[in-house]
Amino acid sequence: MLPINADARAAWTVDDLNADRGWIYQLDDDARRDLAAAVKRVRDPGKALLQYRRGDFDPGAAWPTIRRALDEIRSGRGFAVLRGLPRAGMSVAEFEFLTWAIGLHAGVARPQGKATQYLSAVRDAGTVYRSGGGRGFSSNAELDFHTDSADIVLLSCYNVARSGGMSMVTSSVTAHNVMVAERNDLAEALHQDFWFSRQQEQAPDEASSYPNPIFAVTDGLLFSKWNRNRMAMAQRLPDVPPLSDVQKQATEYLEEVLRRPALMYAMYLQPGDVQLLNNHVTLHSRTEFDDHDDPALKRTLFRLWLAPPDSPRLPESWKPAYRAVSPGTVRGGIIGQAYDGTRRAYEMRAAADLGMAMA
Repeated sequence: MLPINADARAAWTVDDLNADRGWIYQLDDDARRDLAAAVKRVRDPGKALLQYRRGDFDPGAAWPTIRRALDEIRSGRGFAVLRGLPRAGMSVAEFEFLTWAIGLHAGVARPQGKATQYLSAVRDAGTVYRSGGGRGFSSNAELDFHTDSADIVLLSCYNVARSGGMSMVTSSVTAHNVMVAERNDLAEALHQDFWFSRQQEQAPDEASSYPNPIFAVTDGLLFSKWNRNRMAMAQRLPDVPPLSDVQKQATEYLEEVLRRPALMYAMYLQPGDVQLLNNHVTLHSRTEFDDHDDPALKRTLFRLWLAPPDSPRLPESWKPAYRAVSPGTVRGGIIGQAYDGTRRAYEMRAAADLGMAMA
């Protein structure tokens, strides 16, 4: 197997990111003013997020910078940080709305769990991460490296923890090519099907687990999809084939490569920061954190999964997870168990606003 995308900007190392900080996008005072004013003008506390449309919210002077950050994750490094959202003087609800409003311009939000929620508050709710129904975003646990279940993810920071909660990101393209160079046999094994648990969140028409290779190539592009916890939970389910010895070795080797200091970029998000990731070419993680006692100070971020209008074609083997693989399609997410007409109507309106096709 030959290295894939070896010269692409998505195949970065820590030294690359440190040498060129062009992946950091800073909003200026005019941009912050426009965003804050739009939130005050548009947000209606009695109106559900799904009722808003793209044309309701004008990001003003902020949009060119946001657009460049989105371009970075689509056709550049696959990783960007947007800094300077107007956090000061903004309530949690207003900041949540701002995150949602930015998403209306970037893509169609995808559901994220059993309750078919389209925006998740990332805070410790006492969830046990390593359990059959465990989710990392609602725990304070250290997370495995993983991809989220959508084309791109936006993570906006409102409050930070008392200590810990460091964010880590690794280029899956670089990790794959390192494995090709060092253990090509194990790299090839990661192109086989692995089974992943849906963590008891499956929609009525879905099975409790699904097959998906960790790496696959389509149109000359390398795609990755990995979640060690969900793979381990799938091994407890009936009818899921056991991992072969080479598959076990390959995943262990992948985990080691992802955490190498030369490949893993570590940082702390600050209030007003937004981390943007292309899930097809990056893997991310987080360290355990110790939170504040005061509820008003507790670590709080907002996570938005999006299907953007400029998405590429996915590997055919991604269909069980994404439901569709065509480019520019509303796809991905965890459909969950509360998908209804209201949610479908939101998706159709948002898709129409962006010129996208429904799956």
